[in-house]
Amino acid sequence: MFTSEQRDSVREYVLNLARTDPRVTSGALIGSMAGDAEDQWSDIDITFGIADGFTPTDVLDDWSEVLERELGALHYWDLPFASSIYRVYLLPSGLELDVSATPQADFGARGPRFRTLFGTSRELEPTPPPSTRYLIGLCWHHVLHARASIERDKPWRAEYWISALRDNILTLACIRLGEEPAYGRGADRLPASVTEPLAGTLVRSLDRTELRRALAVATECFLSELQTEDSVFAAHLRPVLEELGAP
Repeated sequence: MFTSEQRDSVREYVLNLARTDPRVTSGALIGSMAGDAEDQWSDIDITFGIADGFTPTDVLDDWSEVLERELGALHYWDLPFASSIYRVYLLPSGLELDVSATPQADFGARGPRFRTLFGTSRELEPTPPPSTRYLIGLCWHHVLHARASIERDKPWRAEYWISALRDNILTLACIRLGEEPAYGRGADRLPASVTEPLAGTLVRSLDRTELRRALAVATECFLSELQTEDSVFAAHLRPVLEELGAP
């Protein structure tokens, strides 16, 4: 397990790597460290602006060779977002290092967790949360597919859909109550009136009866959340969903 001193050392190493690279125009901390919310489990989130004439991928590919050689990076993968590339590294100490690169013209803050370290940045439009219509659609879709999976005797697939249904209900609740919806960040700040019923959606075994029970609870939790959003629409969906989600 990494120490805070090791984490600080890795962060400074990457910052020095960036400051000595003429292709890098700006740098900033993002994530928990930018919001002074880090703890012993926090990873490193750091982002850089890239000069015209170079691509984020060019820079990150060169740096990956250095990080593998000098820091022993075990693996990395990419998460594209708009014009940015987020490259996520696993280090031998168990430290996660997230390095993102963005063309300088698009480099800036999309939220409060952004602290410029050098160069310039600009305010960008905040990343919007997922559409509630989209999430509602996913929820009823997952009810249908969970029930079909149970009846087809595909218990692992059924568990997958029930868990995904629960995740989307949490996301809907986070959006409604003004909590951070991405990656479950706001889920632990939701009121007990939302989270306690959802505990019943946890699948305790792959037995068909248990899967039906968990699906029934998840279906009712979805309808309850939908009721707070649009009671007329909830009443419109309730008959078919109660039939499909019934234990």
